[in-house]
Amino acid sequence: MIRVVVTGSECTGKTTLAGALAKHYDTVWVPEFVRQFVEQKGDAPEYGDVDAIARGQIELDNRTAPVANRLLIQDTDLLSTVVYSHHYYGDCPAWIEDDLKERAGDLYLLADIDVPWIPDAGQHDRGDRREAMHELFRSALDQHGFRFVEICGRPSQRLQTAISVIDEMLVNGS
Repeated sequence: MIRVVVTGSECTGKTTLAGALAKHYDTVWVPEFVRQFVEQKGDAPEYGDVDAIARGQIELDNRTAPVANRLLIQDTDLLSTVVYSHHYYGDCPAWIEDDLKERAGDLYLLADIDVPWIPDAGQHDRGDRREAMHELFRSALDQHGFRFVEICGRPSQRLQTAISVIDEMLVNGS
């Protein structure tokens, strides 16, 4: 099974792309756990929540993977937890960074910031720092040596670019 992770900063169309890819490939996609977490908590996450957020994302990944059809599409993974934990709190629990290495996606689709910002109370608060946040994700992908492709343009362009890259992986078996 190939794991394709849609990643990037806030409000960049990751969920839309993940859902469209899952539909195109007749497979499932793993939602972003932190969204559920924030809704249930009713407040923004704190450093003490990072562990629970990472464990929740892992559990969603583990629960969804067995029903995937060739591809598991992930609307984020532990990379986001690591990036945001370092950004907001200046630290990240070591076990999360270790697990990220073990659970890395086969391909990361880095969503560009070329779409309109839509704030989401309690979760999205960095509209004025989009370029800096995007660079944090790009740097983290480079630092970890993860294979990634930047996805930009209108939703239809993003989807076509992603399909092209994924189809190539399926043909080449990597």
